[in-house]
Amino acid sequence: MKKLIIAVAVLFFTTTTQAQKFAFVDMEYILGKMPSYTEAQKQLDKVADDWQKEVTAKMKGVDDMYKQFQAEQVLMTEPMKQQKIKEIETKEKEVKDYQKAKFGPSGDLFKKRQELVKPIQDKIYNEVQKYAIAKGLDFIFDRSSGPTMLYAGDRFNKSDDILAALGISAKTAGK
Repeated sequence: MKKLIIAVAVLFFTTTTQAQKFAFVDMEYILGKMPSYTEAQKQLDKVADDWQKEVTAKMKGVDDMYKQFQAEQVLMTEPMKQQKIKEIETKEKEVKDYQKAKFGPSGDLFKKRQELVKPIQDKIYNEVQKYAIAKGLDFIFDRSSGPTMLYAGDRFNKSDDILAALGISAKTAGK
């Protein structure tokens, strides 16, 4: 009976500890080496900067309206004050709605990012998948996606292989 238990334990451990092949890539590193991503990021930064300037200008307009109200309220009747306060609040809400439309979770900046960056990311993911299949890898982790990997030896880093498959030289491109 003891021999049977030992045999089952050995069989269990050998089948569960079979060498699984894995590697990792650093998506931030790969993206940083891709000229198309760098250009897309510049475009996004410009668009975001332009929209932020618009928001700032509109908020300054609201602030100016409030300051003007503060200066003139002593000359206003109560209904006039209420009307002016309502105008300021309406204008402020319009600015906040505009800001949310541009920078919110499903706003124009998010959509623009999807439009510009997603095709680049998809290209990389497709290349990673082809690489994994060609090399017989079971797993490929993304080193840049947070604290999910506590250690990774550089021999498992396949980021440069993915760049090469994308036709980008790691030595000359990007950073």
